[in-house]
Amino acid sequence: MQINIMKPHLFSRWYGVVAAGAVMAVGAVAGFSWARAAENRLPQLKSDDTPISRDIRAGHSYSAVVKRAAPGVVNIFTTRKIKLDRRSYPGIPFFPFFDNPEEEGGRSTRPRTHREQSLGSGVIVSRDGYILSNNHVIDGADEIRIVLSKDKKEYMAKVIGKDPKSDLAVLKMDAESLPYATLGDSDKLEVGDVVLAIGNPFGLGQTVTSGIISALNRGDLPIDVAYEDFIQTDAAINPGNSGGALVDAEGRLIGINTAILSRTGGNQGVGFAIPINMAKHVMMQLIEKGRVSRGYLGLLPQDLSSDLAREFKIEDGQGALVAQITENSAAEEAGLKPGDVITHLNGKSVKDAGGFRLMVSKNAPGTKVELKVLRDGRERTLKATLRELPEQPESASVDREKSSDSSALEGVEVSDVNSQARNRFRIPQDVKGAVITNVDPESASYLAGLRVGDVIMEINRKKVQNADDAVELSKNAKGSRVLVWVWSRGATRFITVDEGKAR
Repeated sequence: MQINIMKPHLFSRWYGVVAAGAVMAVGAVAGFSWARAAENRLPQLKSDDTPISRDIRAGHSYSAVVKRAAPGVVNIFTTRKIKLDRRSYPGIPFFPFFDNPEEEGGRSTRPRTHREQSLGSGVIVSRDGYILSNNHVIDGADEIRIVLSKDKKEYMAKVIGKDPKSDLAVLKMDAESLPYATLGDSDKLEVGDVVLAIGNPFGLGQTVTSGIISALNRGDLPIDVAYEDFIQTDAAINPGNSGGALVDAEGRLIGINTAILSRTGGNQGVGFAIPINMAKHVMMQLIEKGRVSRGYLGLLPQDLSSDLAREFKIEDGQGALVAQITENSAAEEAGLKPGDVITHLNGKSVKDAGGFRLMVSKNAPGTKVELKVLRDGRERTLKATLRELPEQPESASVDREKSSDSSALEGVEVSDVNSQARNRFRIPQDVKGAVITNVDPESASYLAGLRVGDVIMEINRKKVQNADDAVELSKNAKGSRVLVWVWSRGATRFITVDEGKAR
């Protein structure tokens, strides 16, 4: 099973991918002028948040919906130059790009340039040519060409801004009186609503597929984005559909198609789209400032497993467990501590860690927020002022190994965190506790996720200063289940070890 970001279909290489890099399309078609586009005026968007009718009726055609929505969906063709070096192809003695009879007997070692073309989709969202698409559709491109679906007119496009954290990009073409999409309200969607996906799969030309919304607020997908709140649909999405439209039964744009879950790389009925409300928020910031400014608390949230919910006495299992606090952050100033469970942000329920990160990011830096947290079973209300999300958030022997005889931590060997251990496992100076030097792979501790190099900092909410503390606290732990707070590979998290689950 794999998640496939719907990479642009490549004309020159089926197996190619678009390389990361700065994007700035150049050139002009039909007297293109950047003078007005450079002003980055905010687009005049057309929105309609009227709820759709959910009466059960048998429909026979979506042609009227397609006629409203399809003209605003465009094909995006990108070109990038690739330098080819003979040394990259040692097994091909007469690679054609390097053949030159005037150099070294017909074999040149001088790099040549190859132009690679790929395609994707986009959606016009304003009369004057602002386009929403995916970042991965245009990333690395030297030239971006837009082709309208209705009259096949071509335009060159400029990248106004891109946001890899949400996989969104905003393009601009120099044109007026264009067909453009009416934006819906993705917060009002419900599972089971009918949707249509419009795009350019496999370079076939504009294609429409239908389905329903299969799920909402999907996250924790193996996709290289920081903010996940995907709409899941069974409407067919394939390579080339990236950046295309997901529209509701009224023809309103409610999502930007982005990825599929597939065993084969093709459609298997599990596609994902970025909600239009998120896309609109990102787009406006990219147009105004050229970047996206997000609120930042300075903590690492963790999902509550059933075992952790039991340990922290969270009956409904919902909330974000604070696993780590950044020093001198807004979270620290507000009084948040590791082990707190955040249940509400500004009165809205927090479902899990991913949802909490998304809720925080939607607020601008400087925003004052109210947090409801559970600490030791008691509810507290804390207030924080958000800061701006930074660009980058967040072999030697060891001595005196000790073996834990606790039933819950059986199979774990620990040592003091000395200089050798810090060098070997890259443990920061401010992390204190007992470093794990061996874990029996058949033990409950291994099954729970404890690994060599992890540092045990607390056992059952009691601090661990060294290996002796870890052994003593584990021996005195009551029952077969123990709550462990560990530093692991640069971050901290809570783990429950249950001997009853040992293999």
